[in-house]
Amino acid sequence: MKTALVTGGSRGIGRAVCVKLSSMGYFVLVNYKNNLQEAETTLSLIKENGGDGELLQFDVAEREQIKQILGDWISNHNDHVIEVLVNNAGIKDDSLMAWMKDEQWDNVIKTSLEGFFFVTRLVLDGMMMNRYGRIINVVSLSGLKGLPGQANYSAAKAGVIGATKALAQEVGRSGITVNAVAPGFIKTDMTGDLDEKELKRMIPVNRFGTSEEVAHTVGFLASKDAAYITGQVLSVNGGLYS
Repeated sequence: MKTALVTGGSRGIGRAVCVKLSSMGYFVLVNYKNNLQEAETTLSLIKENGGDGELLQFDVAEREQIKQILGDWISNHNDHVIEVLVNNAGIKDDSLMAWMKDEQWDNVIKTSLEGFFFVTRLVLDGMMMNRYGRIINVVSLSGLKGLPGQANYSAAKAGVIGATKALAQEVGRSGITVNAVAPGFIKTDMTGDLDEKELKRMIPVNRFGTSEEVAHTVGFLASKDAAYITGQVLSVNGGLYS
């Protein structure tokens, strides 16, 4: 059974990506950290649309959880082939660097950058064995241009962008593509405290984007139609920054 794993799939962009991949015929592994209720809502949406999936709880910031929970799932499900991996999980904890605490730096780097590494490395074995895979990393406008108050987040996302380009060169011969999607201002919980009316003036299309618009982009990169696209960062930002 062809399977897709989406980290941070319980809400926002992750939820929209789960629903999109399900509509493409994938059995979707919905990863979540704590919010079981939201994760169950995502799974319900998948099933309402005629798809199927499963919840998989682990914290991408904890490498031992990844090895134990995701590793055991892979070992125990030989009938499932993870063809698509979407590294979407991430957190923000903003502060100017002069006042940033150690734990603010550590937590963001562990979740957004180290989580990408440990999850991807574990899933990569199966993709290389099957000589097919699609890895899509959800990064950010912050990782491309840097934003004040987000030295930790910008560093983590920029790190994932660099790793995306490096990994694409390593696994291309194995039929695996590796790309990144960099959303701008998208209507999600993470942007709920922003002044949309003020900020949309900076955006050429004059609005925030939607999670579904990001999900459609992920869906394209996950498809066989995108077989000749790898090592790329595709911005979904309404023209805000290119």
